[in-house]
Amino acid sequence: MEAGGERFLRQRQVLFLFVFLGGSLAGSQSRRYSVAEEKERGFLISNLAKDLGLSVRKLAARGAQVVSKGNRQHFQLNHQTGDLLLHEKLDREELCGSAEPCILHFQILLQNPLQFITNELQVIDVNDHSPAFSENEMQLKILENTPPGTIIPLGNAEDLDVGRNSLQNYTITPNSHFHVLTRSRRDGRKYPELVLDKALDREEQPELRLMLTALDGGTPRRSGTVQVHILVLDINDNTPEFTQSLYEVQVLENSPVNSLIVTVSASDLDTGNLGTISYAFFHVSEEIRKTFQLNPVTGDIRLIKYLNFEAIQTYEVDIEAKDGGGLSGKSTVIVQVVDVNDNPPELTLSSITSPIPENSPETVVAVFSVSDLDSGDNGKMVCSIENDLPFILKPSVENFYTLVSEGELDREIRAEYNISITVTDMGTPRLKTQHNITVLVSDVNDNAPAFTQTSYTLSVRENNSPALHIGTVRATDRDAGANAQVTYSLLPPLDPHVPLASLVSINPDNGHLFALRSLDYEALRAFEFRVGAADRGSPALSSQALVRVLVADDNDNAPFVLYPLQNASAPCTELVPRAAEAGYLVTKVVAVDGDSGQNAWLSYQLLKATEPGLFGVWAHNGEVRTARLLSERDVAKHRLLVLVKDNGEPPLSASVTLHVLLVDGFSQPYLPAPEAEAAAAAPAAPLTVYLVVALASVSSLFLFSVLVFVAVRLCRRGGAASVGRCSVPEGPFPGHLVDVSGTGTLSQSYQYEVCLTGGSALNEFKFLKPILP
Repeated sequence: MEAGGERFLRQRQVLFLFVFLGGSLAGSQSRRYSVAEEKERGFLISNLAKDLGLSVRKLAARGAQVVSKGNRQHFQLNHQTGDLLLHEKLDREELCGSAEPCILHFQILLQNPLQFITNELQVIDVNDHSPAFSENEMQLKILENTPPGTIIPLGNAEDLDVGRNSLQNYTITPNSHFHVLTRSRRDGRKYPELVLDKALDREEQPELRLMLTALDGGTPRRSGTVQVHILVLDINDNTPEFTQSLYEVQVLENSPVNSLIVTVSASDLDTGNLGTISYAFFHVSEEIRKTFQLNPVTGDIRLIKYLNFEAIQTYEVDIEAKDGGGLSGKSTVIVQVVDVNDNPPELTLSSITSPIPENSPETVVAVFSVSDLDSGDNGKMVCSIENDLPFILKPSVENFYTLVSEGELDREIRAEYNISITVTDMGTPRLKTQHNITVLVSDVNDNAPAFTQTSYTLSVRENNSPALHIGTVRATDRDAGANAQVTYSLLPPLDPHVPLASLVSINPDNGHLFALRSLDYEALRAFEFRVGAADRGSPALSSQALVRVLVADDNDNAPFVLYPLQNASAPCTELVPRAAEAGYLVTKVVAVDGDSGQNAWLSYQLLKATEPGLFGVWAHNGEVRTARLLSERDVAKHRLLVLVKDNGEPPLSASVTLHVLLVDGFSQPYLPAPEAEAAAAAPAAPLTVYLVVALASVSSLFLFSVLVFVAVRLCRRGGAASVGRCSVPEGPFPGHLVDVSGTGTLSQSYQYEVCLTGGSALNEFKFLKPILP
């Protein structure tokens, strides 16, 4: 019981003077419940669901929670029925001591929205303690000459119950000498005093034994007894007297052990042994005996145990001074314990929410309460957090705080916050307590993937192998988890004529681009398409970038000769007059290359000639010119092999064969090239024979018509008086003797009529005149 009383005093004396600036969350109207002490665990106090006007499901959905002061939980809430039950058996004397009424404060914490409901539980006392004396027998020594009416103090009994269940009065065994009075102290405790009704006579009755009974007011009434042994002494007419009937001292609670508290002093006018005084505690509690030590000779009271203001603030110590004759005097020492700031604030965390989603405005992160066992300024507290954090503290009901996010959080800027909550009291020196909370910010898909470039330019050489990796696009997402997992895809092409699906593909996981087939620069030099990057959030976010693929040329096309044609049935023969000067343009080799750049730069080279040194080929334009003057010794038929080569790596080339016929003027009949003679001698295929025959027939008819027409016109123009008579030459004569162009190259641009002298055996030219301008 004494240990329970100590806990009671400790809890009873805790003073909460924390001043709140304002509550941001209003609590509902408080209720007071009552329950008798010593009820068993699980005893039904009330149905909270009915009291709060909520259904049991609603009460559970709002996460109802019972929060008691301190670390001890007295209550429990049944979420299935909404009943408020006792968590443990309550002992009113342990909880509140002698305080009446005994009130336990607790709060109902509701979430969504956050709400505090302050409630009280009154613990009703039951008469479960009997009055008890600290000793089994009291011994009194009374002088035989003590006058009637003298009051003799007796030791009091203690009853831990309160109200009517506490100690009410004292009775003593009926006798003719004494009766007992019941007195009350300032703190309400009752103590007995023995009153002498009739003078004592030691010779008649040297001692008396009486039974002192202490009664409480409970139903049924409980009592405690003690034996009072009275010894009648011979005359000792002076009793010890204290210099002060009441001593009042103040002692700091942090005073060291063995500190002198006060010195009491008493005197006795008697002499000898009857005047020798000794001091002793008079019916004090065990707590006082453990805390203070009294020197029986000097009267010094010293501290033998550390004081604790939060447990006991005042000690009332009765001191007895007794002389050698057995007479005694009484004095009281009141010790006031002065509070010092020796208790740091305490923080009790009720709930915490982590992680919290980003972009959520004003989210309740934590709910906690603060307390300080000290009193006065030592018990006033200030709660704070760091200023550079996006969180604020809001005071709530009583000693509760809520930690709320200030505005929306961005996980991409900061994903974790370490919050230090500092609680500082106002005492001297100031004491503080820090509590660290780690708050994680969960990701929300609020960032679309971003490409490292808005457009990409890739280059791939033509004739590539299929499935060739041609480049990579990359996009990053600032989100986390699935919200940051990027998937790549090809978007529909801007140009519907581009067969994108057959040209490229993309790896959806890493953005690698592959050419699906071999590309041809000559067919497709460049193409564009868009790629998309989408995350896996909900909803998914995406972005796109432009990719331009440039096909690099490869030297895969050999030069192609346009002129002279190489697939003709008869080779083309160029006629050169023997009177041509050096540099005479014989013909021009015309060639093209399907490649581009230096792969299409063509150069010409004379590889082989019938007579080296007679003809030359210009390297850059393919013109075939005479290198020197022609002579009679030069053979008439020449075969030239011209090489056309590009500038690629490796270079590709084509060759063309030219047939050149030297003539001594334009009257010399055309001589076919040796190749033509060989071709004519060789048997032709049936189809070729038919074509040659048809072509020869048509050509012969056409030439014959032309010659007739020319001859008729010449005959008409010349008349009969003409000296030289114009006639159609006899015998075969080619219809395409000479072609002359402005540059000297022989082509079929003009037709000339030829007049020969009538008797000329050499068929020399007489005149040469164009038929058509």
